[in-house]
Amino acid sequence: MSTNVTAKSPAPAPAGKGGSAGGGDGLLQLMMEGMRRNMRQYGMLIALGLIVVLFAVWTDGDLLLPRNVSNLVLQNSYILILAIGMMLVIIAGHIDLSVGSLTAFVGAVAAVMMVKHDMPWPLAVVLCLLMGAAAGAAQGFFIAYLGIPSFIVTLAGMLTFRGLTEIFLEGQTLGPFPEGLQKVSNGFLPEVGPDTNYHNLTLLLGFAVIAFIVLQEVRDRRRQQEFALEVPPFKLFLLKIVALVAAVLTVTLMLASYKGAPVVLIILGVLVVGFGYVMRNAIIGRHIYAIGGNLPAAKLSGVRDKKVTFLVFLNMGMLAALAGLVFAARFNAASPKAGVNFELEAIAASFIGGASMSGGVGTVLGAIIGGVVLGVLNNGMNLVGVGSDWQQVIKGLVLLAAVGFDVWNKRKVGS
Repeated sequence: MSTNVTAKSPAPAPAGKGGSAGGGDGLLQLMMEGMRRNMRQYGMLIALGLIVVLFAVWTDGDLLLPRNVSNLVLQNSYILILAIGMMLVIIAGHIDLSVGSLTAFVGAVAAVMMVKHDMPWPLAVVLCLLMGAAAGAAQGFFIAYLGIPSFIVTLAGMLTFRGLTEIFLEGQTLGPFPEGLQKVSNGFLPEVGPDTNYHNLTLLLGFAVIAFIVLQEVRDRRRQQEFALEVPPFKLFLLKIVALVAAVLTVTLMLASYKGAPVVLIILGVLVVGFGYVMRNAIIGRHIYAIGGNLPAAKLSGVRDKKVTFLVFLNMGMLAALAGLVFAARFNAASPKAGVNFELEAIAASFIGGASMSGGVGTVLGAIIGGVVLGVLNNGMNLVGVGSDWQQVIKGLVLLAAVGFDVWNKRKVGS
C-alpha cells in the first residue's frame, strides 16, 4: 500500500533575525508594524507635515516665510496655552467649556487694574493668575466634591464669566496696556553676540532644544527596554529622531533669520517641558491618567480622585488666566467679545492631538501638535483667501476626521 507523503516546507525565518527573505523586507515589515502600533502618536505628525507641504505649495512658499512663521507662533500662543490645560482635563475624563469666557474676564480685570488704577503690571499679572486659579478651583470644588458634572459646572462658568466681563468693562474696549506686558506677548528675545546674519540667542536655544530632544528620546527608549516594554524598531526610532531634529532646526533657522524667537514661545516651551515631565514621571500625572482611564480601579488603588480632579481644574483656571493676559497684551486692549470660541479651539486641538473622548489617553505634546494643525490651517486658508465660512467647515471636518481616526485605530488595535 503506497502512502502519499507531503513534504513540509521549512518555516520562514523571523523577520530581522536572518533567513533568505532578506533583511530589507524584514526590516520594512518591522517598521510598518511599528508605525501601525504607534499610529496614534505618529499619525497627526504625518498629517501636520502634509498640511504644511500642501499650503506651502498652494501659497507659493509664503506659508514658510520667516515672518509668517513668527506670526504663526504669536497668533496661536494663547490657544496653545489653553490646549495644554484642556488636554489634562480631557485625560482626567472631564471637559471645560468656561476657558474662553474666563480668558476674557481675566483680560478685563487686568485692564481695569493696569489702565484705570495704574497698578504695576508685574503685580497685576500675579493677581490675575491667582484669580484664574481661584476660579478654576471653585469649579473644581463643585465637580470633584459635590459631584456635579463638569459639563454643567463649566457651562455655568462660561455664562458667569462672560457676564462679569461685560460688567467690568461696561460694554467697552479698554486699553492700552503697559509696554512691559506688551513685550511679553509681542516681543522677541534680545540680540546678543556678534553679527552673524542670524539671531544668535535663538540659534543657541534651538541647538539646546535639539540636544534635549535627542537625550530625552534615548533615555525614554532605554527605560522602556529596562522594564521589558515594547519599543519601536531601531530604524524607526532613528527616523523619528532625524525628523524631530530636522523640524526643530528648520523652525530655529526661520525664526533666527527674522527677529528671533518670540518671548511667548519661550513661555510655551517651559509649559510643554514642565507639564510633559509631570504627566510622564510625576505621581500626580499618573493619577490623572488613572482616573480618566478607569476611575473605579483608580479608587481601589488608593488614588485620591477628588483631589486630583480639583487640582486639574485649578490648573486649567490658571492657564486660562495666562492665556487671557497674553491675548489682551497682544491686541493691547481688553474687549467684551474676547475669547469667543477659544474653548472650542482648545478642545479641538486636544482631540486632534490624540486625546480620547473616554479619557485616560493623550499627551501634552499632542495638544501642541493639534493646536499647530489648527493654526496652520487658519493661516494657510487666510493666505489663499478662503472665506471664514468655509474655514469653519474645513476645521469641523478635520476635527471629525481626527476623532473618527482615533475610534477606527482603537477598534483596529482591539481586533
